[in-house]
Amino acid sequence: MRSLCLRCLRPQATCYCARVPRVDSRTHVVFLQHPRERRVAIGTARMAHLALSNSELHVGLDFTNHARLAELAARPERVAVLFPGEEAMSIEEARANPPETLIVVDGTWPLARKLVKSNPLLAGLPRIGFVPRRPSNYRIRAEPADHCVSTIEAVVEVLGLLEGGQERFDTLLGAFDFMVDTQLERQSTRDGPARKRLYKSPWRPPLELRSIAEDFEHLVLLYAEANAHPQEENLPSELAHLVAMRPSTGERLEAVLAPRQPLARSTSLHVELPEAELLAGESVDSGLARFQAFLRPGDKLAVWTTFALDLLRRDGFPVPEAVNVRLASARALKQKTGGVEQAAELLGAPRLEPWARGRAGRRIAALEAVVRALAERGRATEPPARRSMAPGHVPPERGGGN
Repeated sequence: MRSLCLRCLRPQATCYCARVPRVDSRTHVVFLQHPRERRVAIGTARMAHLALSNSELHVGLDFTNHARLAELAARPERVAVLFPGEEAMSIEEARANPPETLIVVDGTWPLARKLVKSNPLLAGLPRIGFVPRRPSNYRIRAEPADHCVSTIEAVVEVLGLLEGGQERFDTLLGAFDFMVDTQLERQSTRDGPARKRLYKSPWRPPLELRSIAEDFEHLVLLYAEANAHPQEENLPSELAHLVAMRPSTGERLEAVLAPRQPLARSTSLHVELPEAELLAGESVDSGLARFQAFLRPGDKLAVWTTFALDLLRRDGFPVPEAVNVRLASARALKQKTGGVEQAAELLGAPRLEPWARGRAGRRIAALEAVVRALAERGRATEPPARRSMAPGHVPPERGGGN
């Protein structure tokens, strides 16, 4: 029998305790773990609990008579559950009135959803949803999971957004990355036969791809460039060029917005529009009014990163639900994607000619190509054929747009 570490409950050979930092947080984090998840070797809720000094972990299915949860639920104005859904508040809304306690449900998507629905105390509490900054590094499972990110990645992301100081919370991911790399290395060097499931459900495309296919008629692709100053100038980025298109109908919108603060020296260069054209752009109120009229009830914005959404929110624009296309691309390719133009190439998507000016024109065309390729994969009934690819690193996208 393998010797286990009594702290992280992992075999001594793969113990990650030495890599777990001790991080203080203003927010009290309460992990509610489904019992099945406790037995999973690659679970991350315990890892996050060990790292966060202001946290607690409870395992169970029925929390109806759970004294601690009842105590927290008695003050719903100070508590929120980290769980997505139409009724969930955005991270911006939560940041305006941050909860004192964040309840995190740990389990696979079906198990976590069942746990929330079957416990009235949880179902009645406010919820928080968020769009991840980047795809998950949860590379252990052979097929992408329904979760966009692991429990520890979600907690790191949300605490950074609620409290600031994202770098401080990112240190929690050191142990997570070590665990993933160690597990992959051991799988690659295993001498015996690979483990097999006793039961295997029918193949389905990853949830992110199915969602893009199902929501295709309501998707509005969005790309935005910014008038971005060097950090030492302490001036916030502002919208400079906004492009949007509806792939189901081909409708398009482009707005070049006049700067409200001095035009940064590099803006014309990275936006790839003449300085005179940027200075002569329409007002931000006019451009956003046209964009608002372009949208329809039920639309979802499809973006490569959250940068464009952040720019819109700074101007008070009511941002609808958004789809992270970069994350979906990583799920489809099972690797990091680089920028949107690189992702289009990796997906084998046909090249589309730009219809808008500047760098935004190229990237909205690439975003359309990516979304169409992902929607096609989301409708598939069989897994895609394996493609041989030359090894190499895809460099991250550079510049001030999204």
